[in-house]
Amino acid sequence: MPEPFDVVIYHNPECGTSRNTLAMIRNAGVEPHVVEYLKTPPSRALLVQLLARAGLGTRDVLREKGTPFAELGLGDPALTDAQLLDAIEAHPILINRPLVVSPKGVRLCRPSEAVLDLLPVQQGEFVKEDGERVVDEHGRRVATA
Repeated sequence: MPEPFDVVIYHNPECGTSRNTLAMIRNAGVEPHVVEYLKTPPSRALLVQLLARAGLGTRDVLREKGTPFAELGLGDPALTDAQLLDAIEAHPILINRPLVVSPKGVRLCRPSEAVLDLLPVQQGEFVKEDGERVVDEHGRRVATA
């Protein structure tokens, strides 16, 4: 009997990268805890912890596209992490996604196949929504050009 493999994904179902990541987790035979972070954002303390575990700075997780990033002036290099976290707390859409937590670590899974390093072996072929083949029929990662 394999050891339980507990995975959490901070997910946005409107995001193709997030959907592909979730599908690859399931393709590894793991049913993750899905946190729709726009409905249930992580606390500030949890976000800081996740970023530290992933080796990311606050700026590394900021999403610009489709968010109030520009309107809030978040590109200003003078802003502190505390100020950036204030903005994220007020606007969770600013969190880039998906963040995945597994026994193998924490990672911002962009591109989505970055999740493969956090999972058990894939159980079969996986093709992204856009048609890109990522895993072959034997569960092995396909080399990209």
